[in-house]
Amino acid sequence: MLEIRNLHAGYTYVQVLWDVSLQVNEGEFVALVGPNGAGKTTLLRTVAGLIAPYQGDILFRGRSIAGLAAHTISNMGISYISESLNLFTGMSVYENLLVGAHTVRDRRAQAQAIEFVYELFPRLQERHSQLAGTLSGGERKMLAIGRGLMARPALMLVDEPSLGLAPMLTADVFRALQTLHQQGVTILLVEQNVNATLRITDRAYVLEHGKIVLTGTSQELLNDAHVKAAFLGV
Repeated sequence: MLEIRNLHAGYTYVQVLWDVSLQVNEGEFVALVGPNGAGKTTLLRTVAGLIAPYQGDILFRGRSIAGLAAHTISNMGISYISESLNLFTGMSVYENLLVGAHTVRDRRAQAQAIEFVYELFPRLQERHSQLAGTLSGGERKMLAIGRGLMARPALMLVDEPSLGLAPMLTADVFRALQTLHQQGVTILLVEQNVNATLRITDRAYVLEHGKIVLTGTSQELLNDAHVKAAFLGV
């Protein structure tokens, strides 16, 4: 579904990614893990069209999307859930969800999408009319993921969903991502919580200093000596 070929990217004169290649097959749950500053968020932002690559290509279902506008990429079926969330804090939970469905013209389809999100995150249904700015950190993460689901994307790019969350809320968010995967959503997950991430994903890539240094099944990487030493404290 997604193929990144020899990608070089960064910000103006600061290169962050160097010759990165990876792929995500349809129906997979793939992780991209690594330390702070490795370039994980930069990679997602480049795929989502927020950053233009210096060099290389990005293919979505066989079509090059490198350098396309973010709204074009979103309309193709790629949903990007950023770590900053970008919620409309002065709008209610329900209104934020409707914003996520701006490309869905069918009212019935919108209602079905909202029902699906509320089943996934019952807490959002409880706070249906509450302003997004008054939600807790975990609830905001849930709302950001829910809003990203409203257009029923084929591929979700999820950036650091556990950042700043208590362990119990992190577990709730990870369970929701597992449920989405089981229902057929393809996910590329960026996370610093390596141990928890490798326990719920199919495959993973390790990014360090802007380069892919390891790849394999999640179980293989859990047992890898470098991953244990660098990320798991073993």
